[in-house]
Amino acid sequence: METKGFTQDGTVDLRGRPVLASKTGKWNACAFLVGYEAFERMAFYGIASNLVNYLTTQLHEDTVSSVRNVNSWSGSAWITPILGAYIADTYLGRFWTFTVSSLIYVMGMIMLTTAVSLKSLKPTCTNGICNKASTSQVAFFYISLYTIALGAGGTKPNISTFGADQFDDFNPHEKELKVSFFNWWMFSSFLGALFATLGLVYIQENLGWGLGYGVPTVGLLVSLVVFYLGTPIYRHKVRKTKSPARDLIQVPVTAFKNRKLQLPQNPCQLHEHEPQYYINSGKRQVHYTPIFRFLDKAAVKDGNSGRPPCTVTQVEGTKLVLGMMLIWLVTLVPSTIWAQINTLFVKQGTTLDRSLGSSFQIPAASLGSFVTLSMLISVPMYDRYFVPFMRRKTGNPRGITLLQRLGIGFVIQVIAIAIAYAVEVRRMHVIRVHQITGPKQIVPMNIFWLLPQYVLLGIADVFNAIGLLEFFYDQSPEDMQSLGTTFFTSGIGIGNFLNSFLVTMVDKLTDRGEHKSWIGDNLNDSHLDYYYGFLLVISTLNLGAFIWASSKYVYKRETKEVNEGGIEMDSKALEISPLGLQV
Repeated sequence: METKGFTQDGTVDLRGRPVLASKTGKWNACAFLVGYEAFERMAFYGIASNLVNYLTTQLHEDTVSSVRNVNSWSGSAWITPILGAYIADTYLGRFWTFTVSSLIYVMGMIMLTTAVSLKSLKPTCTNGICNKASTSQVAFFYISLYTIALGAGGTKPNISTFGADQFDDFNPHEKELKVSFFNWWMFSSFLGALFATLGLVYIQENLGWGLGYGVPTVGLLVSLVVFYLGTPIYRHKVRKTKSPARDLIQVPVTAFKNRKLQLPQNPCQLHEHEPQYYINSGKRQVHYTPIFRFLDKAAVKDGNSGRPPCTVTQVEGTKLVLGMMLIWLVTLVPSTIWAQINTLFVKQGTTLDRSLGSSFQIPAASLGSFVTLSMLISVPMYDRYFVPFMRRKTGNPRGITLLQRLGIGFVIQVIAIAIAYAVEVRRMHVIRVHQITGPKQIVPMNIFWLLPQYVLLGIADVFNAIGLLEFFYDQSPEDMQSLGTTFFTSGIGIGNFLNSFLVTMVDKLTDRGEHKSWIGDNLNDSHLDYYYGFLLVISTLNLGAFIWASSKYVYKRETKEVNEGGIEMDSKALEISPLGLQV
């Protein structure tokens, strides 16, 4: 409720006091946050984009092992946010969880910089022959990496949701500003990634790995100082439930105990608090939807559970999570495709002609900068031109629905992997024509042949990565929005693990007898084209699965308090989009 200019959504300052809407939050507060996001992404992609090369050239791992280890680390960095989000939503809140985790992150970066800088922590080389890394060297290096992954677990899910918390959903003007928040939030993330793939990768390969990791470490420390300068104007959401995730267990258990009861014909007969309860408590009421009806039995009055029935709002919160899980499952294959950028695409690029002029060699990992460049160009075009144009056509504040946005991104991604397959077929043809067999022989084919697949994946990410982050935040139950965004991060993490599993299994199954491995150490004598063809097939099948899952999804419908005790329905009309995606 709006009183004396305070925010209407009940946000407070760090000391728990109500905050003035005019002096806190909005883009003024987010300006302090986006700086950290840019430097953190610069640090993360400064490691991830070229890690496969460090493992093969410095620690002397083979191709399959290096790809597997990159995917395992990257997957962990995207999976640990589940723990960080749970701690934030249940115990510490977003700000303090972020604070503790950011210190762990910085400690990991300092350790990693030390690991690649000190001679005693790196394998020694004599006359061009390098020893294998010792157990202690490998252990310290990977402990450093996984310390960063642990820190990312608390920073990644909370910094973006903390940013979204700076906009009051009960204020029409601020709600309109929030529509663009995730687009510009990811824009800052892309800027950090661009510097990593252009600048840091070059520094690592030409000026030294210590400097290449030291620069983002210092940048991260500076960005944290800037972040805390904004503390006086930050808004903090108050937790309205002691254990938000408890309903995810309570609702199915109660529904199971009531499984033999009949559901009432009218959903209005299910248990629910009076509207005044939600007005007084500041919580949002979520309205009934006719999906996952087996859970409705948890809200049957006079049930057999021996305790009061769950409310419709509690049941609908659980339904939301189940619906998001359905969408999450069909994002795993696209995340697997994304994992190629920092692994096989890089190794593929090392086999091609990377000369630019007479003396300059393009680092293979730097081609990833075109993913970021295409994102940076596409985000403003999407936000400033595409959204207003589609808004006039559809009447939707976002221009198109979130699921339509994801669908377009997945289609573009399928096209990108089809082009990657065609380019690899071309590379294999050139290899046969020139009778190239050696692992270090350069294929007379310019590295910019790979450019279209990088650019298309960048454009696709504007639709599906930003769309997924916004979708999972928007559709999460009110007290579980940090945990909700981990659907986005965990999808990327599982995608990396899935890619690691696929690479390992494909290598084992195809490297039998006289048959060549599809993904051998010598990519000039392998069949990477077969692997890309396999990815194309599963991507196409997954697109069909996404369209089916989207047709089953129903958007959440909430009632929220406005003005003096009045209520307003905040709902998205159910419609069938041109892509057949129901929202």
